[in-house]
Amino acid sequence: MLASGALQYFEKQGLPKLTLVSRDGQATFSLEGSATVRPWFHFPWSACNGATEWQIHLNPTVSSDITAHTDGGNVDVVLPECAANLSVAARTGAGNITVEIGSGTTGSNIVNAKSGAGNVEVYIPSRVAARIHATTGLGKVMMDPQFSKIGDNTYQSSDFNDAANKVELIASSGAGNVIADTR
Repeated sequence: MLASGALQYFEKQGLPKLTLVSRDGQATFSLEGSATVRPWFHFPWSACNGATEWQIHLNPTVSSDITAHTDGGNVDVVLPECAANLSVAARTGAGNITVEIGSGTTGSNIVNAKSGAGNVEVYIPSRVAARIHATTGLGKVMMDPQFSKIGDNTYQSSDFNDAANKVELIASSGAGNVIADTR
């Protein structure tokens, strides 16, 4: 099994669109919400047409590149405990992004988390080396003391250069805070 999960959606919105393409031993799985017709007037509590939640669980034994995108909602990405050599991109126009790296992460992993106006929070296991490129326009960069500043916007754990298991993280927000913390 490649993926399982639960999806919330509004009845008038229609089912999310699912595509699975397999070519040359590689599969591309895409899940996309249906476009809705929006009225010209919104009450403040309905500006985003309500909140929905998609919980998608990928098979941790399958090598994956993950892309999660929303124009205005929150994105929470929880990576498998024993992930290896992942490439992850999480992006939102106005929501918050939270990324949790699995404690048994191995190999070289790349995570790119970007929000136009929300906070970007990343939780890294204390046993995984990390280099973090963190930028924000109007918010603050808040870095766990485990990471030393080595450049204008770059922080790194002391063991990053020699570590076999590491994460290269690019975290940015236009108006929110960027937070990197260890667990």
